[in-house]
Amino acid sequence: MLHSMRKHAKFFYVFFFMIIISFVFWGIGTVDQQEGSFVAEIGSIKIPQEEYWRAYERVREFYREMNKGQFTEEMEKKLKLRESVLNAMVEDKVLLLSAVKLNVAITDKELRDAIVTDPQFMRDGIFRQDVYFNALKIMRVTPELYEQKLKQQLVVLKMKRLIWAAVDTASNDAISAALAKNDQAALDQLVFNKRNTAVQSFVESMKKTMKVKVNTDLIS
Repeated sequence: MLHSMRKHAKFFYVFFFMIIISFVFWGIGTVDQQEGSFVAEIGSIKIPQEEYWRAYERVREFYREMNKGQFTEEMEKKLKLRESVLNAMVEDKVLLLSAVKLNVAITDKELRDAIVTDPQFMRDGIFRQDVYFNALKIMRVTPELYEQKLKQQLVVLKMKRLIWAAVDTASNDAISAALAKNDQAALDQLVFNKRNTAVQSFVESMKKTMKVKVNTDLIS
């Protein structure tokens, strides 16, 4: 089972992005960054301990559901789940700050398109503003806060896509071999690994230009 989870590690990264988007629905965006402890500080951005634990709990719940409740503490430790969640959060913050330095931004149209094409705000396949406002009201989130957080995460996604595009154009013998064999599963894994490595390499290089402080004691 653990081997299968590692083999499908890419689902963690996809799911984690979904968790980040959903933070505003759980009050994450309202955490006072002037109070409490921080698991990490990346430049001017701080990650409150409360925000981290909520993300961690949602990721752990995802693994439990994926393994039909058979996700043990031992499996969690072997996967280094706590560290993985924190690393993913730090990675996103580094990408967000990097976007500012590189003048990568989300236009109002891109933000609007992301909202109006979100199925949760649709009825019969059509975006409805009343549904949008009511959904945010129920979750106790203002449209301003939701759109601010969504815009940030769209920036992060755009940064990742730019990095992916750069490595996708580069040749790779293993990928060429998978294409020749018409092995779609192997191709998907190779492309994912290549893209993930490129993002991590970019993040590590950008960290050298920023003040990054991580407090792992708070997640132990």
